[in-house]
Amino acid sequence: MYYQRTLETFLLKATQQFPILLVAGPRQVGKTTFLKHLSEGKYTYVTLDDPLLASLAKEDPKLFLERFKPPLFIDEIQYAPELFPYIKMIVDENRQPGQFWMTGSQQFLLMKGVSESLAGRIGILNLLGLSLWEAQDKARLGTPFLPDQKILEERMAGGNKFSLKEVYFNIWRGSYPAIALNPDIDHTLFYSSYVQTYLQRDVRDLAHVGDQNSFFRFLRATAARTGQLLNITELARDADISPSTAKSWLSILEASHLLYFLHPYFDNINKRMIKSPKLYFLDTGLCCYLTEWSSPETLEAGAMAGSIFETYIVAEVLKSYWHNGKQAPLYYYRDKDKKEINLLVYQDKMLYPVEIKKTGSPNRGATRHFQLIDKLNIKRGEGGIVCFTDKLIPLSKDDTAIPAYLV
Repeated sequence: MYYQRTLETFLLKATQQFPILLVAGPRQVGKTTFLKHLSEGKYTYVTLDDPLLASLAKEDPKLFLERFKPPLFIDEIQYAPELFPYIKMIVDENRQPGQFWMTGSQQFLLMKGVSESLAGRIGILNLLGLSLWEAQDKARLGTPFLPDQKILEERMAGGNKFSLKEVYFNIWRGSYPAIALNPDIDHTLFYSSYVQTYLQRDVRDLAHVGDQNSFFRFLRATAARTGQLLNITELARDADISPSTAKSWLSILEASHLLYFLHPYFDNINKRMIKSPKLYFLDTGLCCYLTEWSSPETLEAGAMAGSIFETYIVAEVLKSYWHNGKQAPLYYYRDKDKKEINLLVYQDKMLYPVEIKKTGSPNRGATRHFQLIDKLNIKRGEGGIVCFTDKLIPLSKDDTAIPAYLV
């Protein structure tokens, strides 16, 4: 059964605008299934996971593109960046939109070739694992998240309710379609295979890792810090690698869409990058595997219950923007007194504050740091406390307790 993806609507519009579209994202998030479903036989499909086709594309890209003509869907394009200059020549001769669809799992390599050869000719879309709405086959409800009363009420009317137990089950299973949609697949077997097959083949090779154990130790140390401020010195120490190596490997994990860095908000945009970002794993199931949580029950009762819930919500909010073809206007706030707002959504010259709390009994005190926005010389929008309430609860004129299943 095919589950509709929210990105479908935007991709079909973008196909009418760009000669080339690239859908980027980690392996196993459903990029190929998604594009095959939408192509309906209109595109010739070739995958560069096939060593023979990859060899032809690298050694004789001109012949490859004579053999396989547009409209063409090239899967895992990063294995043959030699194709980019020849694709550029084709689309420069004929700017007809929708000639090439591509997928890529290694954005670290992709972006160099794209920026050098295809700038202005290509639309780049990001696809992550299934959102909460997509997993319910209700992709149309996966609109960009805001703690806005009207948006939340629409979602409340159309979505399913999830208990705390069910939310932690979803967190523990993760969002890769193969495991998220099939409860019979063994959690440990799936993720151990994922790490060995994909992370070690793709990311580890990119990082030029000689010692596999060293890289796996780094992955585990990184996963243990999800939802925390990034401290490269501490991470490097725990992984027993140099800070420069840790920084390089983090960049590759970010470019591979396995990690997301949430940056602090400042009213002076030039200062935004000075402070440390917060680090989030983009698939909570992978994060749980790396940190050795054996069940949803032990996870919910364990030391990471709060940080993994925060990670899950941030990833869901991020998907709600990326899967609609939008940049994610997401930040956090932390002042010198360590007063923090977990998430800020910037839209229309306003900041919408969001706190993420593992509680079923939210109160107005949870919004006390929202007033920090007043110091930033910017208008504040409605605020929300994402938690385990089972319905929308007004906490004040501007702030609402939001069930986790509405994100």
